[in-house]
Amino acid sequence: MSGRPGGGGTPERAPRDDGEVFDEYAASYDAALAEGLAATGEGRQFFAAERVRWVARRLGELGSRPHRILDFGCGTGTAVPLLLDAFPGATVRGVDPSARSLAVAREAVPSPRAEFSTVADFAPTGDVDLAFCNGVFHHIPPAERDAAVALIRAALRPGGLFAFWENNPWNPGTRYVMSRIPFDRDAETLSPPQARAMLRRDGLQPLTTDFRFFFPRFLRVLRPLEDVALTRVPLGGQYLVLCRRG
Repeated sequence: MSGRPGGGGTPERAPRDDGEVFDEYAASYDAALAEGLAATGEGRQFFAAERVRWVARRLGELGSRPHRILDFGCGTGTAVPLLLDAFPGATVRGVDPSARSLAVAREAVPSPRAEFSTVADFAPTGDVDLAFCNGVFHHIPPAERDAAVALIRAALRPGGLFAFWENNPWNPGTRYVMSRIPFDRDAETLSPPQARAMLRRDGLQPLTTDFRFFFPRFLRVLRPLEDVALTRVPLGGQYLVLCRRG
């Protein structure tokens, strides 16, 4: 769960800046998220690292080595250093509607390979190899989600990939965790079929749908099963739709 762009508009113009809510949480975001995730026995860094690890594995299977990465809804920048480590030589552009969250991100990630901007200031140029987002779209009103996907599609080069992570509403543990996080309680989740339909409608081709995060920490001995036997079982706490721009 990271940044939360929303809004309307066209692919050439960013959706409206809706970052006021997350400006309020910029300083306390980690604490609020930790309270919700406590039931899993893990902190947000564990989940962030696993998401990036899995994306890197999938891209490796496709023979893809991204050089320009967009972290859409980067929030306070948790995923950015992980993306920089996973893809040496790549640059990462983090965008988010919350200016205060971006200020935290800039201080936390002073790398010359990383830059940050608000969604309103982001102008897509069609040269991104990999777009990444996590837990963003359940914060975007349904009527405004197509515009957000269109913005990401416009940022991608032809053949570029989009790693779309979302919370799985089919997992009761996910619903419980979200109920404990103030900025997630009223969010409207997307099911995997809804996500795939949205991505297809907006000009992206889903390649794989993977389910992750089945086991809390006390059952971590079972986690290797996620890599080999459970990726298609639609009960993981989150799911990844990896898709391509045609």
